[in-house]
Amino acid sequence: MSAKITAIRGMNDILPIATKDNPVTTARWQAVEKVLRQLMHQYGYREIRLPIVENTPLFKRAIGEVTDIVEKEMYTFEDRGGDSLTLRPEGTAGCVRACLEHGLTYNQTQRLWYTGAMFRYERPQKGRYRQFHQFGVETFGMKTADIDAELILMSARLWQLLGLSDVVRLEINSLGEIEARNAYRAALVDYLSQHIDQLDEDSKRRLSTNPLRVLDSKDAKTQAVLLNAPQLMNYLDEESRSHFATLTAILDGAGIAYTVNQRLVRGLDYYNKTVFEWVTTALGAQGTVCAGGRYDGLVTQLGGQATPAVGFAIGLERLVLLLETLQQANDSSEADIYLLSEANILQSALLLAETLRNSLPNYRIVTHCGGGQFKNQLKKADKTGAKLALWLSQEPSDQQNVIVKWLQTGEQLTLAQNEVVSYLLKH
Repeated sequence: MSAKITAIRGMNDILPIATKDNPVTTARWQAVEKVLRQLMHQYGYREIRLPIVENTPLFKRAIGEVTDIVEKEMYTFEDRGGDSLTLRPEGTAGCVRACLEHGLTYNQTQRLWYTGAMFRYERPQKGRYRQFHQFGVETFGMKTADIDAELILMSARLWQLLGLSDVVRLEINSLGEIEARNAYRAALVDYLSQHIDQLDEDSKRRLSTNPLRVLDSKDAKTQAVLLNAPQLMNYLDEESRSHFATLTAILDGAGIAYTVNQRLVRGLDYYNKTVFEWVTTALGAQGTVCAGGRYDGLVTQLGGQATPAVGFAIGLERLVLLLETLQQANDSSEADIYLLSEANILQSALLLAETLRNSLPNYRIVTHCGGGQFKNQLKKADKTGAKLALWLSQEPSDQQNVIVKWLQTGEQLTLAQNEVVSYLLKH
C-alpha cells in the first residue's frame, strides 16, 4: 500500500463541516468575509487582487533584509528561468508594487482592500500557521491624521458588527519620522548595551540589526530592563507630535477607547508615525487580531514618487478562531430548503428546483440526488439543517401540487406549484 499523503505542516484545510482537527468551518469564514466586504463597500474602498508569487527583491527592499521575515521565514525558490521568486509573506509590498506598476498613486488618492493567502516558514501554533490568510486595507495619497483615524474607526465598526467590541482593545503609538527614530534608536542601543547580559538571545541579536524590535520582546527579564529604557515619545519631531495629537483627538471625539503603548512597534521596517494594534486576551499568546500604521516612505523605497500611505491587516485565522472561542453563531447548515425526489419524478423535481432558484436567489435549495427511500430522504433533509422539505405530489390527480413540510414542527400542507414561491416569500 502506498504511503498516505497529508497536508503540509502548518497549511490547513478549511472544511464545510467541523471536525476535531478543523473545528472552524467554511461557513464561519464566509460569514466573516461577507461582513468585511460589506464594510469595505460602506466606506467606499475598492478591491485589488494581487499575485501570490512576487520577485524576491520586492520583499527584501520593502520589509528589510535584517528582519525575521526575510532572514528566516520567506518561502523563496528559483524558477526555471533562474529568477528568485517568493510566496508573499504579507500584502502591503505587493499592493504598493501593483499601484506603482499601473500608475495608481500618481497625483491621486486610493482606498484599496485585498484578501488572500500569505506564507511564512515559522513554527505552527494556535492562530499562527505557515499558510495563513490576511485581509488588508491600504490607502495612498493622504498625509493627514484623519485617514489614520478613519482606518481605526473602520476597524472598530468591524468589531461591533462581529460582536467582538468587548473582547478587543486598541493600542496606539507614534514612531515619528526617520530622523527622530534614528536618534531614539541610538539612545536605546546605548542603554540596552549597558544591560546586555540581562537580554534574551533574540534581543541580543536584534540589538545590532533592528533594535526597536527589542521593545516587542516577551521575555520577562528583557521587559524588566525596558522599564527604565528611553521613551520614544521624548524623541518625536514636532510634526509627528501634532499628527498624533490630531489622531487622539478624533478618537476621543468618537468615543474610541485606546491605550498609548510606547513599546508598540511594527515588525517591518517601512512604518513611520502612527502604529496601532487591536489585541485580545481570549486567544492566549497570539493576542494581536489587527495591526497597522503609516508607511509614508515605502513608495519611494520601491522606486515611486513620495506618497503618504497608511493601512492595516487582519489575520483571518485569528479572527475566526476568536469568534469560535466565543461561540458566536455559526450557521453550519447545508440548505434552507430540501427538495425530495423519487425515481418517477426526477426530471420534474429538478425543474421545480430551478424555478425556485430563479425566484428565491438568496436561499440555498438542495435537490436530493442519488435515489433512496422517501423516509431516508426526509432524514437527510433534517440532517442538512434545512427548515423546509418539499416534494411533488405523486397522486395522479395532483401532479401539479407540491407538499411543503416544516421540519422543526412537522406542519405540512399542499400547494399548487404556482403558489409555492409566494408562500415561501411570505413565510
